[in-house]
Amino acid sequence: MKTIFLSAALICGATLCQAQKARPLFNGKDLKGWHMDVPALEKDSSLPIPFIVRNGLLVSLGKPQGHLITDAQYDNYTLDVEYRFAGKPGNCGVLVFASEPRVLYGMFPRSIEVQMMHKNAGDFWVIGEDITVPDMETRRGPKEKWGSVEGKERRIRNLTDSSEKPLGEWNKMRIVCDGNKVKVWVNGDLVNDGYDATVSKGQIALQAEGAEVEFRKVALTPLRRRSSQ
Repeated sequence: MKTIFLSAALICGATLCQAQKARPLFNGKDLKGWHMDVPALEKDSSLPIPFIVRNGLLVSLGKPQGHLITDAQYDNYTLDVEYRFAGKPGNCGVLVFASEPRVLYGMFPRSIEVQMMHKNAGDFWVIGEDITVPDMETRRGPKEKWGSVEGKERRIRNLTDSSEKPLGEWNKMRIVCDGNKVKVWVNGDLVNDGYDATVSKGQIALQAEGAEVEFRKVALTPLRRRSSQ
């Protein structure tokens, strides 16, 4: 048995052989490993908590608006999210590389948002950071209007708006953050492919942005890295 193990290691060469396992960021029971940043709650503590666990699902109630943020920072990973709008269609998003809180409109953390808004899933919105895609002017608008702060053109449109499932059905979103590259798939379709991001590490956040959204899976798989040898 020992000889077989050594032979397998030699065949693998410089690539790490051990399969990388998914790490659930949501345990189905509580919000351990996450914290909330909801500005309105600081002014009125009687407002409802916008992020709850209900019937084994992580639920963003949409209001008051804010973010559910991982305590830990991550880099070089695949993030798999399964979500659906629980009632009326609306807005939500997954933020990658999140860091400094409330840099935009007194609420949004510095990050790159992967849009989940109904019929716009996969758009990038840059928030204090930036990223590049092919056909940049076509998908973002005139270059002189680009920026990552208030009043600038922060939206980078996706490659297709036809990848979402009908309302009420579960959508699968996969986000691969590999160094400063970010790729996004929705239900198996590549919907965005960015590179030269100004950041490559940070927290992960889910939004409360007006609509109720249910999440049944939020799982992170570290990317398989090559050894230095």
